Amino acid sequence: VQLVESGGGLVQAGDSLRLSCAASGLSFSMYAMAWFRQPPGKEREFVAAIAWSGGIAHYSDSAKGRFTISRDNAENMVYLQMNSLKPEDTAVYYCAARLSRSSTRVYEYDYWGQGTQVTVSS
Repeated sequence: VQLVESGGGLVQAGDSLRLSCAASGLSFSMYAMAWFRQPPGKEREFVAAIAWSGGIAHYSDSAKGRFTISRDNAENMVYLQMNSLKPEDTAVYYCAARLSRSSTRVYEYDYWGQGTQVTVSS
């Protein structure tokens, strides 16, 4: 199984970024997918998750209203559209897959990508 994130970078506060995660080696449509992030010096934290069907999504309080998670089961892709970025969004962003329903808990995910760095300057 491989999860490969892309789309990170250095942006200014208020800008937007779209992260992508390409999945391979798994029956993608059977997996809930999620984005987590790890700010410098902090633990990994939940950002957003989407059910296998794409019909249900969950967000952290910090992501609600600014971030949107989506998936394309035909292309084995999951996305995170991030708008109105803030310096506190600076982190390494990870894509994760879980067989079964989505979760906000790090330890409940089966597979992880290597992460993509997002840096938001003020």
